[in-house]
This record gives sequence, structure tokens and C-alpha cells, in this order.
Amino acid sequence: MSKAESLHDAIIIGAGSVGLPTALAMAEAGLNVLVLDRAPSPGQGSHKAAIGGVRATHSDPAKIRLCLRSLEVFSTWRETYGQDIEWTSGGYTFVAYQDPEAQTLKDVLTIQHGLGLNIDWLDAAELLDVVPSLNPDGLLGGTYSPDDGHCSTLLAGHAFYETAIRAGASFHFSEHVTAISRDENRVTGVVTERATYAAPIVVNAAGAWSGDVDALVGAAHPVMPDSHEAGITEPVAPFLKPMVVDIRPAQGSSNCYFYQLTTGQVVFCLTPDPPIVGFDRRETSAFLPLIAQRMVALMPTLANLRVRRTWRGLYPMTPDGAPIVGWSPAAEGYLVAIGMCGQGFMLGPGVGELLARMVTQTAPSASDREILNSLSPNRQFSGQEALK
Repeated sequence: MSKAESLHDAIIIGAGSVGLPTALAMAEAGLNVLVLDRAPSPGQGSHKAAIGGVRATHSDPAKIRLCLRSLEVFSTWRETYGQDIEWTSGGYTFVAYQDPEAQTLKDVLTIQHGLGLNIDWLDAAELLDVVPSLNPDGLLGGTYSPDDGHCSTLLAGHAFYETAIRAGASFHFSEHVTAISRDENRVTGVVTERATYAAPIVVNAAGAWSGDVDALVGAAHPVMPDSHEAGITEPVAPFLKPMVVDIRPAQGSSNCYFYQLTTGQVVFCLTPDPPIVGFDRRETSAFLPLIAQRMVALMPTLANLRVRRTWRGLYPMTPDGAPIVGWSPAAEGYLVAIGMCGQGFMLGPGVGELLARMVTQTAPSASDREILNSLSPNRQFSGQEALK
């Protein structure tokens, strides 16, 4: 093993949906940052399985604040950095065909409006003006947030990577972290199969594999991955602008969601119920029958659309459906941004900038304090986010 390399201000473990924007934010803040990932290139964990939706329409104030900033970053990326990530402000609509879902959506509007979200409840006729293909039978209405949108996860990930490098960040791939060095209870760097790297701050942004990093410092943050399957259809003429989300529970699934890419394909996903806990990312034969039944009932015009392929990714879940972000009590200088619950892509830019402010010791705003208190590793994991 080689001697320790030059001192870094921070080392990020994981070059995915959270690690990439964090590297960019820290490098732009003037930090000497190193990113380590055991994969051979960026975004090879759960990032490449994400379907690309970005919304601030959550029920948790911390997630709303973080995603509002993420929306700014994604929607202005081409203007700011000159790279096309295929951003589209198509919006999100959460539909309601039953009273419980309608009430839930109306209840969270108070929180959403209080934080400045551009979102409203539309009755059935108004919603059909926005999404004419919805099944009108039994439709009560739904919420519509036009500022939400979507982009290419692969293009965005590569854009974050290239821009972070230009800003001064360093990336080492195919390098597995085997130890986190400590001096008493303070981290001093990391050890890989190739080298020892020194830094006073180590960031765990390892997604579904965050538990492996936790174990290196004796931490046990409550993150457990489960599998979610997604798919994509053949391209067809444009007919659908917003992401459509149906939060009705059904046999085999607790929700489903889909949208149309600018290139015409429809991308779709559902949340299995009961959850498929673990690291298995093999596609299943059960997925297409489940999602097809839900989607065609919701939008009959989809019945003859042919599926091109399916894939499966991991959602690193926490007990309350909210991320864990902050300084870990396991060791001084150990910073965690884990348990994104399948929303790492949309949370990533907001989280990355927050972490950069923490590391540069920027005076925290009231908003930052509220976010960190809500997502603290030391919190009581109770309740559930209504729109997770």
C-alpha cells in the first residue's frame, strides 16, 4: 500500500445521485475534494436505475426545501453550465379516485403552500384539461404542480461529473474503501486497496450500500434497501406532459407513477407491497402484469403500447421515509447523506449544497437548521411522509 496522499478537505464515498452533486458543490466552494467509488465509472449504483422525476411536492418540509433548490439547479442547468440534460418542466399530478387519497392530497397543500410551492387542487374537469387521457370514471380530481419536471438521469449524472472535475474535484474509480482511519474518535481519512487518503471529513454518500461504510466506523444508521422495478415503452407521439402518480394501494403495490419522455417513450415504475427487501436487482415476471393493470385502468389509451425493456433498482429506505443527513455521532468528521428512499436523484443537488455549507462552516440559515434537525441521524424515526 502506498503512503498517504496529499491532504484533502473532504472525501466522498459514492459517485452517484448524491455524491456527484456534493462533489460539485464542495469543489465550487473551494474545497479540495476526492470522490471514491468501487464501480468503474460514475452513476453505476442506483443512479442509473432512476427514472428522472424531480418534484418539490412532498409533505415533509425538509424535503420540500431541498427539492426546491434541486429544481432550480436542474431547470437552469443548460443556461448555467451549457449542457443539455433534457430538462422538461412537465409538472407532476397526484390523482385521486378515492376519498382517502383526495383528503391526503388536500391536507398536505397547507404545508406545500406555506413553503411557496406552485401547486393546487384541481377538480376532475380541470384535471382532465391537463391530462386528457386519464380515465374519467370515478375521478375526483388531483393536485397539479407545473414547476416540477424530469430530465435524463444519465445525462445529468455525467454533467455533474464533468462539471465537478472542471471545478477541481478528483475522482478515483474501481477503488473500494476498506477502512476509515481515525485518531481516537475523529476521522483522519480512508484506506483502499490502492492507497491511504487523508482528510478530516469523510462523507458517506454510498446509497443502498451505506451500511458497508457505516460498519467501518461502527455506525448503524437505519437504512435498508428494497427493490423497485421500472420499465420503458416504445416511442409514440406526445400525449402526456406531467408525471402521473397514483397513490392508491392495490394488491401487490402501494402506488404507481409514469410519464412521457420528450423522445416519446413512457417510463413507468411502482412501489411493491410488501416491499422486496435486499439487494437483488434481477427483473421479475410479476412486475409487468402488476404495472400494466394499474396503468391501463388509470389511462386506457396505454393498452396497446409495447414495452421495450424493464430494469430494477434499489431504494435505500429509512423507517420514516425521510433521508438521514448530518454529522454522525459515530465519529467526529463523519458526515452522512444516506437513506434517500428512492429520491436521491431529486434531492441530490439540494443535499450537496447543504453538505458543502456544513463543511465550509458557513453560518447556517434558519432553513438549514430546520432541515438538519428534521433529517438528523439522532432523530426519533416515527411517522411516515405522506407522499414518499
